[in-house]
Amino acid sequence: MSVQGLDIRSRKGEVSDAEWKTRVDLAAAYRLVALFKWDDLVFTHITARVPGSDNEFLINPYGMMFDEITASNLVKIDTAGNKLDDSPYPVNPAGFTIHSAIHAVRHDAQCVLHTHTLNGIAVSAQKHGVLPISQHSIFVLSSLAYHDYEGVALRDDEKPRLVRDLGDKTYLMLRNHGLLTVGGSVGDAWLNMYMFETVCNIQVRAMAGGSELTKVDPTIIESAQAQAKQATNGVGAGALTWPGLLRRLDRIDPSYRT
Repeated sequence: MSVQGLDIRSRKGEVSDAEWKTRVDLAAAYRLVALFKWDDLVFTHITARVPGSDNEFLINPYGMMFDEITASNLVKIDTAGNKLDDSPYPVNPAGFTIHSAIHAVRHDAQCVLHTHTLNGIAVSAQKHGVLPISQHSIFVLSSLAYHDYEGVALRDDEKPRLVRDLGDKTYLMLRNHGLLTVGGSVGDAWLNMYMFETVCNIQVRAMAGGSELTKVDPTIIESAQAQAKQATNGVGAGALTWPGLLRRLDRIDPSYRT
């Protein structure tokens, strides 16, 4: 098969049905990140745990643009970032540093998504971080953690501090760096990032207006998770929106499924 001039060997018959579904969802997440303009050329990553495994993960081929990712060209790696298949594509072991740390301790995290968006980094550089100034923000603030910047994430000795700071939270603001979300599915992690990015966009625009900001009552934030469950009929926002997002991709370019 060929995607944007790239020759890709199909792996559909080589992996389990569960892994193939995860591959399709992960490829879709990469395409959607590109579609929503959250990508930073090739310099961030989304990873997913291979179903049924504690030490096998899927990651993008290093050097490919996010709108070139397909289910078949995703690369299977171990906890150290070593390739576990015969993929002809390289991976970026350093890019897996943050992800491997989180996957190792957060077994509920099927997917870890990290971005370097302009507004995300802008808010990460602000001393007070995310402000309670929008309806979107209450859901992020109800499960938000911060990690101070320690330079490019290349060193293993940063991992304990990273996982300590994340704890059991869903959203992690990497100070002066970017945004990170986890999810029990690829769709959940993507929808969480949509919420996180939206919060940052709203905050940058609101602060640029120059007027005094109105803050949400803290008691409302305390009940945000219960409100979210009620608003999504108990199924969760990720499960509710993911099928529609896939349909949108299918209308634009279904090659992520190959």
